[in-house]
Amino acid sequence: MAETKTIALPDVGDFKDIEIIEILVAAGDQVEPEQSIIVLESDKATMEIPSPYSGTIESIVASVGDRVNEGDAIATISTSGAPEKPAEPEPAAAAEPEPPATPAAPETPPPVTAAADETAPKPDVMPGKTMKPHPGAGASGAPASGMTIHASPSIRRYARELGVNLEQVIGSGPKGRIAKADVKAFIKSSMTAGAGAGSGGITVSAQPEIDHSKFGEVETVALSRIKKISGAHLHRSWVTVPHVTQFDEADITELEAFRKSLAKEAEQKSVRLTPLIFLMKAVVSALREYPNFNASLDASGENLVMKKYFHIGIAVDTPNGLVVPVVRDVDQKGLFELGAELGEISGRARDGKLSPTEMQGGCFTISSLGGIGGTYFTPIVNAPEVAILGVSRSRMQPVYIDGDFKPRLMLPMGLSYDHRVIDGAQAARFTNFLSQVISDIRRVLL
Repeated sequence: MAETKTIALPDVGDFKDIEIIEILVAAGDQVEPEQSIIVLESDKATMEIPSPYSGTIESIVASVGDRVNEGDAIATISTSGAPEKPAEPEPAAAAEPEPPATPAAPETPPPVTAAADETAPKPDVMPGKTMKPHPGAGASGAPASGMTIHASPSIRRYARELGVNLEQVIGSGPKGRIAKADVKAFIKSSMTAGAGAGSGGITVSAQPEIDHSKFGEVETVALSRIKKISGAHLHRSWVTVPHVTQFDEADITELEAFRKSLAKEAEQKSVRLTPLIFLMKAVVSALREYPNFNASLDASGENLVMKKYFHIGIAVDTPNGLVVPVVRDVDQKGLFELGAELGEISGRARDGKLSPTEMQGGCFTISSLGGIGGTYFTPIVNAPEVAILGVSRSRMQPVYIDGDFKPRLMLPMGLSYDHRVIDGAQAARFTNFLSQVISDIRRVLL
């Protein structure tokens, strides 16, 4: 006997207000269990949500551009017989096709880095700037008319990327429909009001609009979604975290010889054992020795959350931009296990197949440009972490040892850190200790 059931959004991790970017089915379509029905986008990753039942789609109760949470209704389906897998709990109320939800900036992006997580600012805040209601808005910041927000998915996305709360924007179109010009006007008026009030926050002047075409031929290319999300996170980290960078070098001559001695064994295990694997183990030793580097400031900025686990973020270059997958429990894994896991997760990062949870929970980030080149660089702290290590290409140098110059393979390092948590002396001790461990990898056993 046919039965109508509601398909609700299942648990997708610690995320809220996830945007629907594509609907893969329509009313009347036949679907099977685990067949994808919608696509969500959050924190540099897209997620396909499958149907838990087989049957005929009766209706789609969500729309492209809607933002949904766990338990929100997506569609209704007519099933025959028992479901092939346990049904998700029915939500308390079905989602409206266009709810007046507040567009929210993704909670985790990555830096050079990074991916933000639990301490990300509220969605109605631009980086370093608190938005004020547009003239004509009510006291709560909502439109004075109290009407539902009318804005296309592209306008909602545009507002989200700029950190604008559309409930505070007054639309100039029919029925108060919000256009791109309305969002721009809101930002301009908010910045003007902030500057006039003499607030203590960071005020950034508006980007001047320049017609570059009058100087020669131009082409406009849209930024990828990853770069847009990363840009907001990087800007927020740069203007809110007082950065200092400590530079150092590590002698990796013996480490490289040891790594090459393991080449045959690694090949037999189908694992690529890169210098980065050894660096991850060395970083864990340094985090144990200096636990302030394995911490985060709480929301009040008055307490340190000391972490007892060692999850290391690795910045991965992909065709669409930089992402930072997190390798968990590095302290509990051997070199070959880490090599296999890093190779697998890096491949999925380049293919755009990482899940949002795989980019959360990092303690410390490593950004390696050794395969590309360069000497030193200053990576941006991947907040809410308090430090990040950048390494460049190693090179052979003459080093004065025991009264003589000897050729040694030296690795350039740059440690950027949050000066609110770490002072210069601590940073110098950290890089010095890390250099010693890298120079003699046996120290990871101590």
